[in-house]
Amino acid sequence: MRSDIFDQANLEVENGQRFFLQNSKMLKVTLGEPVLAAKGSMVAYQGAVQFHHKGSDTLAKFVKRAISSDDQALMTVSGQGDVFFARFAETVFIIHLEGDAISVGGSSLLAFDATLQWDLHRTRGAGMMTGGLFNTLIQGHGSVALTSDGQPVILDCSQQPTFVDPNAAVCWSANLVPEVVSSMNMSSLLRGGTGEAFQYKFHGPGFVVVQPSEGFAGLGQSS
Repeated sequence: MRSDIFDQANLEVENGQRFFLQNSKMLKVTLGEPVLAAKGSMVAYQGAVQFHHKGSDTLAKFVKRAISSDDQALMTVSGQGDVFFARFAETVFIIHLEGDAISVGGSSLLAFDATLQWDLHRTRGAGMMTGGLFNTLIQGHGSVALTSDGQPVILDCSQQPTFVDPNAAVCWSANLVPEVVSSMNMSSLLRGGTGEAFQYKFHGPGFVVVQPSEGFAGLGQSS
């Protein structure tokens, strides 16, 4: 049997690391300690692995998840073996936290170490018209895997205000506190507008990672 599909580049990667890229579109995690992952993001696994819905740890977190249109359902993945995660063939990248933190927007969160601390934060200025925008703050020591719909760009927010479509903001420096602003006046909104009514405004020492897409807003995950 011969085929290009059996090329060396497509064979399973073994390098002894816990979180690593099988390829640019697929994350491989070797279990020991549990991980938290976006529900529906598992594409394959080997070994004795269990999947359980991740509920809210506290009442406050439950309330925030209940009212957040951005919230992404999580599952706890535990056991022994290797698990492969992917989402819509988006580009995957890994951030290794070393006692620091990262804010993650929308549905960019793919998987992270269960030992990391996390919580939802409502974006300043996000009201009923914006759908109640939230981001996930993750901090501690461990690995976080995020996805970008295409090759992202990193923008420096320290020199001047930076405005980003909420659906295009992958992640940003934890010290930055985005504000929801509108670049349109009421008369424009009444005439139909451009579809670019609300943006995140970032300004201060730090960066924001922006994907070249507004993502799959409103598109549900497969289970």
